[in-house]
Amino acid sequence: MAKRTIVTMPGDGIGKVVLDQCIRVLDAAGFEAEYVKGDIGWEFWCAEGNPLPDRTVKLLEEHKIGLFGAITSKPKDKTASELAPELQGKGFTYYSPIVSMRQHFDLDICMRPCKTLKGNPLNFIRRGKEGIIEEPEVDVMIFRQNTEGLYGGVEWTNPSDQVYDALMTHPKFRANFGWCPRPELAVSTRIFTKKYVTRIVKAAFEYAKSRGFGKITVCEKPNVIRETSGMMLKVAQEMSKADYPDIWVEDVNIDAMTMWLTKSPENYNVIVAGNMFGDIVSDAFAGLIGGLGFATSAQFNPETGVSVFEPTHGSAPKYAGYDISIVNPIAMILSGVMMLEHLGEMEMAARIRKAIADVVAEGKVKAYDMMKMKGTPDVINQGAASTIQMADAIIAKLG
Repeated sequence: MAKRTIVTMPGDGIGKVVLDQCIRVLDAAGFEAEYVKGDIGWEFWCAEGNPLPDRTVKLLEEHKIGLFGAITSKPKDKTASELAPELQGKGFTYYSPIVSMRQHFDLDICMRPCKTLKGNPLNFIRRGKEGIIEEPEVDVMIFRQNTEGLYGGVEWTNPSDQVYDALMTHPKFRANFGWCPRPELAVSTRIFTKKYVTRIVKAAFEYAKSRGFGKITVCEKPNVIRETSGMMLKVAQEMSKADYPDIWVEDVNIDAMTMWLTKSPENYNVIVAGNMFGDIVSDAFAGLIGGLGFATSAQFNPETGVSVFEPTHGSAPKYAGYDISIVNPIAMILSGVMMLEHLGEMEMAARIRKAIADVVAEGKVKAYDMMKMKGTPDVINQGAASTIQMADAIIAKLG
């Protein structure tokens, strides 16, 4: 196996500790790689006015594959006040570095799997007929369009004359918002393009085909957000008819989906959505398999080969200062597994997946979230596994 170079981006808070444990597991499984550290996150915003320095961008351009931990993002007033004094008032504007990375590299295809691990005490259960407790198996892949929509960053407060005049040409804006003084007006756009809508929908169809699923679910809101959600639904319907006649398209509104996923989550296997709705529905499904400690994602550009793998949890800064780390590293380790699968290391990926599943099923080693404890430092004394102990248990199961 050729030795690869992986760009590691720990980011903020707990990012470093979970990323370190992910690499330990990859090493133990026999993955041979050179890891180069990429700077990203809040400290680089504060010190340099750029949370995604150009040097990190260049590393990804060169090596193509990144493992990312977590970042801290703060409201607008905090971003300004915590910038280094010598940089304040010089026109620096904070943008989420992970969103900037996605847009810079066109990492438009995001895959977020949510799959039940048997024996996880946090798995979703429901009451069935005659009061019988059921634990439905969740096996869903959410395809989230990653670069457009509400996260596109095209927004204004107190818009310029040019923008305001353009908005005023729309009768709905003129009738419903024309009364508002411009300094009190904030506008965020939701932009879809057919090119990238088509790419994410096709990726969902191809995945469904590879797994033998006969349905994809478009999770949008075309009855109200007619242009953007309508475009995604129409593209999916036309693609089904032309290229995937054995896979039908189900249309479920995002609000209805948040109800249906807690009633019959086993009915969904492949979901495709825009940026915001994909974010919402993937976190909602993550809650059915144990929470964000088990939720992971891959984002990639099929044209350039640049790919970044990350857990979907945040930086949890309050946990970063604990003498012994208590956070669950499984989501980060599963991100590494997705990276292995992307690189074609299927046997190695399968061994790590099985090791994780075996640890969870055995139930002897549990992180504090799996024991339904509050995340306080003393959970270790109450029997919860530390971050390192969880990784140790997974490594031991690798044999």
